[in-house]
Amino acid sequence: MSTLQDTDHAGHHSDRPGLGAATLPPPSVGVVATGGLAALGLGWYAFLRYGADRATLLAIGVALGVTLYHARFGFTSAWRQLVSVGQGRGLQAHTLMLGVAAVLFAPILAGGVGLFGTAPSGFIAPITLGLFVGSVIFGIGMQLGGACASGTLYATGSGHVPVFITLGGFIGGSILGIRTLHWWLPGGELGFVVSDPVSLADTRFGYTGGVVLTLTALAAIAGVAEVVRRRRQAPPIQPIPSTAGAGRILRGSWPLWVGALALAGLNALVLLTSGSPWGVTGAFRLWGSKLVDAVGGNPAAWPAWQGNPALEQSILLDNTSVTNLGIILGALVAAGIAGNFSQQRRTPRNIVAAHSVGGVAMGYGASIAFGCNIGAYFSGIASLSLHGWIGGVMALAGTWNGLRLRRSFGLTNPKPTDSVC
Repeated sequence: MSTLQDTDHAGHHSDRPGLGAATLPPPSVGVVATGGLAALGLGWYAFLRYGADRATLLAIGVALGVTLYHARFGFTSAWRQLVSVGQGRGLQAHTLMLGVAAVLFAPILAGGVGLFGTAPSGFIAPITLGLFVGSVIFGIGMQLGGACASGTLYATGSGHVPVFITLGGFIGGSILGIRTLHWWLPGGELGFVVSDPVSLADTRFGYTGGVVLTLTALAAIAGVAEVVRRRRQAPPIQPIPSTAGAGRILRGSWPLWVGALALAGLNALVLLTSGSPWGVTGAFRLWGSKLVDAVGGNPAAWPAWQGNPALEQSILLDNTSVTNLGIILGALVAAGIAGNFSQQRRTPRNIVAAHSVGGVAMGYGASIAFGCNIGAYFSGIASLSLHGWIGGVMALAGTWNGLRLRRSFGLTNPKPTDSVC
């Protein structure tokens, strides 16, 4: 039977199909030193300048980067595998991650007390036209850009050059998104509201009932994914070459279930530390707006920024920016230890075009949809928000369309024996 090689955004790790434990490349000492010193230096500065919560949040971001790198935990690839060949293992890993996160989030949100004096609150958003449209656009962008929001960060940290292009497009799309966000908000030209924010905790059974509903739905999805996998006789996912034993922790790939549990726990720590769940896209909007300001633009006049002091403050005071920086540095260190920091120099023009368009689509789509695969899908569902479920379904629809649009850029859709990136 054929196998499905899939490493999502960091596809360069499977470019050596015959690689075994005895021939893994040696660690890249310079890369490890660069990433490690940068993380320690930034963490120390954040601690001295802004407090222990900033340094703690950066450390959590580093742990997220290491986890994403070693588990190759894919959002882009999981949905692509399901749509293209019926392989549901990735989606089943999502259900484990989401279920554990919901269980961890519930007592934190119900208690309302976090670390460093924070009052935790979840990501709960209204059901709007922007949620439907933006999530589809984001799903299309993932398949063209070769990465999701979190994948863009960890692939950038591990040196995957094509995703640098995706990151640039993501920031550009986020600028466009924040500039036109007022159109999509309630009261704007396109701000059609289907429903006010809906939390599954707002039942007679409270958070307990919301968690039970969430776990029931996730179990059903995992079951359906298994039925689809068996009926379509989906090819198994080929393991990424790895060391054995304890060395696998630092020099190999982690099982998907380990990545799922780690990401759920780390997201709960983000919630406890910062008062909000893990997100990604908000930082890109901020970074992009600061760039516009630096070249003479006036983003402070944009409706979405009016009354918001973030443009005048350090990005280290922005929760999402701190975790994003941590993810990049964590992935950099992890790739260096594994000896797999990419040094690819040349990227074909069609890939440059696809990744550019895909990045812009993700940035714009996430901006109007109240989040990306992390802020809306992962953290939204974990917060027991209905908008997270809708965002996930619509992003899956975008995946279906994105796989077809790849042909417009001269890209073939991955076959079962291809490395998916």
